[in-house]
Amino acid sequence: MKQLTADAILHSVHELPALPAVVLELIQSFGDSHVSAEQLAIKISHDQAIAAKTLRLANSSFYGLPRQVTSITEATAILGLRTLRGVATAAGLVRGFATSRCQGFDFDAFWGHSIGTALTCRALAQRTRLDEDAAFTLGLLHDIGRLVLVSSYEEEYAQAIAYRTEHDCFMHVAERHQFGVDHAEVGGLIAEHWHFAPEIVAAIACHHRPPSAAGRGLVDLVHVADNIAHGLDLSHQEDDMVPLLSLDAWGRLALGEKDYREVFDTVAEQHDVVCHALLD
Repeated sequence: MKQLTADAILHSVHELPALPAVVLELIQSFGDSHVSAEQLAIKISHDQAIAAKTLRLANSSFYGLPRQVTSITEATAILGLRTLRGVATAAGLVRGFATSRCQGFDFDAFWGHSIGTALTCRALAQRTRLDEDAAFTLGLLHDIGRLVLVSSYEEEYAQAIAYRTEHDCFMHVAERHQFGVDHAEVGGLIAEHWHFAPEIVAAIACHHRPPSAAGRGLVDLVHVADNIAHGLDLSHQEDDMVPLLSLDAWGRLALGEKDYREVFDTVAEQHDVVCHALLD
């Protein structure tokens, strides 16, 4: 077993596939009311791969635009900066982490779950008046620590996967057995290192264990969304397990059965469309 320290985890960031600079800037700009839409549009346009996937998603039925947009500037004007920021971040994250040689790790399943969590976060945010675009991005980012572990410790993570299979436990339990930390803790450290907003850092770090005494916020949103995405089997993995649900977080969202049925239907309808736009 390889017990990890914070220094070792942060050192591993330098060995990861580099996230495009524009993606880091997009995520860091959440909460910044002075960010320039024009400047970000130009930066997105300069990365052709991200720009292409951004336009593909913007033109999909997910957004239902009245006409096709052909440039990032045009997409910014129609969708708005906040929405475009989430779309471009999604495109860049998927591109930044493509493959790994870790035995037993399924990237398609990983992104299927992450996109499902992002859509669920967005749908929940719409009903709780929280920031929809930050919620969507957080859903994509919530398991970023898993990508760090898979990319930096391939053999050890394969052993964690084998331990999970043998003991029929949650993946974060197997990670703690193998590394001494789990992907949520690792993700929080990485998000802090990348200078993400404190609320984003806290939501990533605590998405399996939200505080029992707290005001309603993004931590509750991503925790519940992660559980729903697992429950809807959006990773399409036979051995997927639904994590333990915090009743405190569930209660703070204060949504009713009708709200959740609408969320389930919305996510099921949108999932294949968004996966097709980002992953194919």
